[in-house]
Amino acid sequence: MTVSNRVAMISGASRGIGASIAEKLLSEGWSVSLGVRNPEASVFNENANALVCRFDALDPESERSWMEETIARFGRLDGLVHNAGIMTPKTVLEAEDADFDLIFNVNVKSPMRLSQLAWPYLEKAPNGRIVTLASLSGKRVKSAGSGLYAMSKFAAVALGHGLRQCGKENGVRSTIICPSFVATDMGNALASCDSAELTQPEDIANIVHMVLELPKTASIAEIPVHYTVEDCY
Repeated sequence: MTVSNRVAMISGASRGIGASIAEKLLSEGWSVSLGVRNPEASVFNENANALVCRFDALDPESERSWMEETIARFGRLDGLVHNAGIMTPKTVLEAEDADFDLIFNVNVKSPMRLSQLAWPYLEKAPNGRIVTLASLSGKRVKSAGSGLYAMSKFAAVALGHGLRQCGKENGVRSTIICPSFVATDMGNALASCDSAELTQPEDIANIVHMVLELPKTASIAEIPVHYTVEDCY
């Protein structure tokens, strides 16, 4: 790796959107540090520009270890991509405390902690960036069954905006990407149409790459993405 290689950390990069983002960045000359639950099973283990680390959104110590391993290997950090997340299909009337705690711990608290750990290194980067994969459910509540999920994604969107404000003076930029259904295991299970009609993981990867490549003079707050035309989004 040369000193000019930029480095991005991607959570939830074992498959789907996270893996597609990793593939795109690697193809564009980036080095990537991937946070996954089962590092031994990663398809990126043989790539010289990829570091695969254990990451569990419910284990703060795994976040700290992942950050330390990343800096030890690459010596810098230019981008942090919050991709890991879960969906609990419950209404706000059905949700119990344990459901609330689990989804907020994974979708909100872990990204916040990771951002805190990454911030000192992103401040040193020429164009430090944080990208949060939220959801259109962070912009509207589409159905009763998505109520609890939407609550967590509204909070994730707010986290992204809070980070954006924190980077106002030092140039660390934060962007929230809000897709509707994407042709992943989760998206295919929830959508009621052919997966070929949905937004593809590669589409989101291209958007993330574009955002990470932008200079600090281009601050993009949100990017809503839908596989068809939806009112207002």
